[in-house]
Amino acid sequence: MKLLKTFAAVLLGSACFSAPALAATEIQWWHAMGGELGEKLNSIADGFNKQQSDYKVVPVYKGTYPETMTGAIAAFRAHQAPAIVQVFEVGTATMMAAKGAVYPVYKLMADTKQPFDPKAYLPAVTGYYTDSKGNMLSLPFNSSTPVMYVNKDAFKKAGLNPDQPPKTWPEMETAAKALQKAGTACGFTTGWPSWVQIENFSAWNNLPIGTKENGIAGLDTKLTINSPAHVKHIADLATWQKSKIFDYGGRASDAAPKFYSGECGMYMNTSAAYAGIKANVKFDFGVAPMPYAPDVTKEPQNSIIGGASLWVLNGRPTAEYEGVAKFFNYLSSPEVQADWHQFSGYLPITKAAYELTRRQGFYDKNPGTDVSIKEITNKAPTANSKGLRFGNFAQIRDIIEGELESVFAGKADAKTALDSAVERADKLLRSFEKANQG
Repeated sequence: MKLLKTFAAVLLGSACFSAPALAATEIQWWHAMGGELGEKLNSIADGFNKQQSDYKVVPVYKGTYPETMTGAIAAFRAHQAPAIVQVFEVGTATMMAAKGAVYPVYKLMADTKQPFDPKAYLPAVTGYYTDSKGNMLSLPFNSSTPVMYVNKDAFKKAGLNPDQPPKTWPEMETAAKALQKAGTACGFTTGWPSWVQIENFSAWNNLPIGTKENGIAGLDTKLTINSPAHVKHIADLATWQKSKIFDYGGRASDAAPKFYSGECGMYMNTSAAYAGIKANVKFDFGVAPMPYAPDVTKEPQNSIIGGASLWVLNGRPTAEYEGVAKFFNYLSSPEVQADWHQFSGYLPITKAAYELTRRQGFYDKNPGTDVSIKEITNKAPTANSKGLRFGNFAQIRDIIEGELESVFAGKADAKTALDSAVERADKLLRSFEKANQG
């Protein structure tokens, strides 16, 4: 009997000694970032994985923003959802309406007892992703805002001060004509026409883009982009298009080559375009705030964001959510956010990350890279500049941009086109409202 006990003890000790370590809990993070941004995202996850052994965040590229969002919702319905999914800002209303699918970030952090202070984040960023009670529903990640890029060499040639670019739309016209007189073919162009020239034009000038606080206060909202101020702005662009004071270059960032090549002296697009511009232009360039309309407002309000946030989906094991909460704290740390901001051109989502970047001298070495932060924090957000939340907004943006193209091509006047955009968008808004009532 004694021999048997000894043998059993040896076996038990051997088993304890040779048992493999418990595997880290895997957390799937579906995202829509390819190329260098995707590689950087992988390195962020690696940084978290290396500092602890309990969890392993696994980024998975799932295609475009719409593909990633619809894929995640379909996976949720099939009980195969990831813990984290990156969703572009226009998908916010869709995610909020996905009944039972979302685990709100504010609740996640409270349930897991992880430190979380919503006030640490930039108000104009968090405003986009909060409910009517001010609770954060998702975690801001890659947020950007439109800025204006200026060809400093062309400005000098035209006798303009490159360090004092136009601040208003009338000044834009004057500067554009001076650039053309000095040999620049086109005064200015724009990327993302709806986002820059409608959505941010509205916020920057403290105009509503829709009723019900731009859709944030209720699904029974309606676009108001056919107001006199909007019609005048688009009509001005159409008039300028005829002489190339303004020159339309396409949707998304299709107009970028017009600025890269020097064809256009000014270019409005996302702050996240900075790295691409720096890599492609052969002239000295600067970054400035968007112009405002002095006949609408005495001074600009604040801009609104583009980009995406991270949503947590229900249906995963409790252990995963504890890891997600810890990862979100890591992701929001000043060091990680400052590094991401400096690498990508996206906004730092926290005030601490902005301050760290400033102390590190990044803005001094890269003049203009802080313009986006100054725009987004220019003033406390109003109901007109907090953000927007419309159902089916990806499709509505397509409608708006199609109508704008008809104006720039001389096929329709601004009033007719914007009236049509509002009417067509209203059908999609009512469809979304009907599908998500109750």
